[in-house]
Amino acid sequence: MRIAILGPLAATHHGRPVAPTAAKPRTVLGLLAAYANDVVPVETLIAELWPDAPPRNARTTTQTYILGLRKLIHAAAEAVGAVPDAKQVLVTTPVGYLLRVPPSSVDAGHLERLANVGHRARERQDHQGAARAFAEALSWWRGPAFMDVQAGRKLRVYAQRLTEIRLNVLDCRIEADLRLGRHHELLGELSTVTAQHPTHEGLVAHLMLALYRSGRRCEALDAYQRLRAALVAEQGLEPAPALGRLHRSMLNADQATTDLTETWQATHGPARRTAPQARIPVEAAAMPWSVAPQA
Repeated sequence: MRIAILGPLAATHHGRPVAPTAAKPRTVLGLLAAYANDVVPVETLIAELWPDAPPRNARTTTQTYILGLRKLIHAAAEAVGAVPDAKQVLVTTPVGYLLRVPPSSVDAGHLERLANVGHRARERQDHQGAARAFAEALSWWRGPAFMDVQAGRKLRVYAQRLTEIRLNVLDCRIEADLRLGRHHELLGELSTVTAQHPTHEGLVAHLMLALYRSGRRCEALDAYQRLRAALVAEQGLEPAPALGRLHRSMLNADQATTDLTETWQATHGPARRTAPQARIPVEAAAMPWSVAPQA
């Protein structure tokens, strides 16, 4: 069985679609897929299906939904001449139900696995490897998780967790691309994503650096002011100190062409006495924006 939850819910068994079309059975499949290979108690399913007031026959109705899912799984196997295995795929336990699938069958697992590969590459300062792994992780994303599923509290929390993972992976992929000197290529994407997340300080910092290195210092400074206004208005907060240091460095910077076109990697490398000095101090421009420079 293969299951996709990073966007519209989709499931296939032996290549045949098995996702139900009715709302509540889709919720059951979504919850079982989110916690694949773990037992989901009946009470948890009932709470997800009827968050306010479960009907008296809630348990029986839930069993009916499980039977319906098994029929779809059975029919998919039968259609291709495979051994019917519905009860081995959707398992009944003393307390609930378990969807037994290989870990690689759920797309969210690939997102998290590749994100971990990217983080390990990032720790090794392998920016090319990190950018590649993070980009591959993001390629599994087809839209908001469970976007066509009637989600209760449990699925909403799980979907929010996946959204946070995606945003973190996006942040890290853009940072890796900046370190590889891809500031011109990132401007369109960063303009869009910071409009969607106007108070995300990491993404705005990336936008500032990309604009600065593209010769657009005034726009980089404007991006900081928009972030500051949004933070003050929405949360009563000033930008983080590291972001303030980056802003001050840009305010004091000379707009010399050599400074503006210098790649992140060049700035990140060890300083040489004969090399032109970047106007943005190395500790502000080369290190991840959230890391305070050493005294």
